[in-house]
Amino acid sequence: MKAKRSLPARLAARAGGGAARVFLVLVGLFWLMPTFGLLISSLRGPADIAESGWWKVFTAPAQLTTENYARLLENDAITGSLLSSIMITVPATVLVVVIGSLAGYAFAWMEFPGRDWWFMAVVALLVVPVQVALVPVSELFGRVGLFETTLGVILFHVAFGLPFAIFLLRNFFAEIPRELLEAARLDGAGELRLFARVVMPLGAPAIASLGIFQFLWVWNDMLVALIFADSESAPITVALQRQVRQFGNNIDVLAPGAFLSLVIPLAVFFAFQKQFVSGVMAGAVK
Repeated sequence: MKAKRSLPARLAARAGGGAARVFLVLVGLFWLMPTFGLLISSLRGPADIAESGWWKVFTAPAQLTTENYARLLENDAITGSLLSSIMITVPATVLVVVIGSLAGYAFAWMEFPGRDWWFMAVVALLVVPVQVALVPVSELFGRVGLFETTLGVILFHVAFGLPFAIFLLRNFFAEIPRELLEAARLDGAGELRLFARVVMPLGAPAIASLGIFQFLWVWNDMLVALIFADSESAPITVALQRQVRQFGNNIDVLAPGAFLSLVIPLAVFFAFQKQFVSGVMAGAVK
């Protein structure tokens, strides 16, 4: 005799049907609506934007134009800020990934005095909010000449990105079978060669996930850049914030600039989507 399923089990089974899929698709479309509206707004003239909402383009498709993006390329403030964002985000991401990988391997498989205590200190740094360090770091950067420089913004992001990077990669590297590492050592591999030839390939999913997280955090940051960057090294988030103050006069530049600032990190995510999903699934299995 077939056992009777409970009410929660029956509800869960029904939730996996076609109705649930349709509901999730509708939620996804609703969630993407602001992004789609921003794209349409970036392709409309300032007069059309002032007169009606972006949905009016469905009845008047002739409003669509690429002139806004042409003006954007002529705006030195926006184009320079995009370059500054790249100059800040790429080094801050690469440094966190490289240093975090080396430190994560050291905490996972190397013996040195106070290893566990040092790792506990790293974990404790995870709960330190960025706002706590703004004033003391500003004073320190002012004394050493790093205040209002691109290097100062990069170092701040690296310092606050490393605790999470070390914690994530150490836990991932610790799951590598010890026998595999011992076999490599028996073959004469040193620690650096072992790290480069064995640990890095096995940890590629976690490293890719970390790179995506760090890239998104740094690219979308505005608080740190507002404080530590000057007008010449300000990233796109700060440039857009300054453009908002003159919203009525430059909406034709603000809309495409905001859409570009959204597309670039989205492109990075999709470029490493496969590795990101592999890292998440590997962490779930372990």
